[in-house]
Amino acid sequence: MISTKIYKAIYTLAEELLEADRRGNQEKFDSLYAELNAICTDNEGTDKDHPEQWETLADFTEDLDAALVIYDKALAKATAINSKDHMSSIAFSMAVLQLETGEKEAAVQSLQNAKVTANKIEDKEFKVEIDEMLTKLLAE
Repeated sequence: MISTKIYKAIYTLAEELLEADRRGNQEKFDSLYAELNAICTDNEGTDKDHPEQWETLADFTEDLDAALVIYDKALAKATAINSKDHMSSIAFSMAVLQLETGEKEAAVQSLQNAKVTANKIEDKEFKVEIDEMLTKLLAE
């Protein structure tokens, strides 16, 4: 379970990162990103380590290849604690980036993984989104 204090810090940083990006303020974005990265790095390997912080970091990583590496780390952490919600959302995010980088086969694999782990979650709309994306890719 992620601590409330860390969750609030990550959530606040995510909102501020979105706002900085919306305003085109790269300097502020970079500063906030560094702060989020520091939280992840400081907590890594401790009882405060959680896939949520790594997934958020990957969400705001502008270099797609670097983002995929961070998502991979988040996925390993989610798998370690058997968090189906995180496992499916991370795999879905990876699939989106893999499509952007032209890695269709990897994207299909990520979506299939997301579908399996999403089987046990309650978000029905997300399950439909995974299914639709997978069906579309397999039909291409």
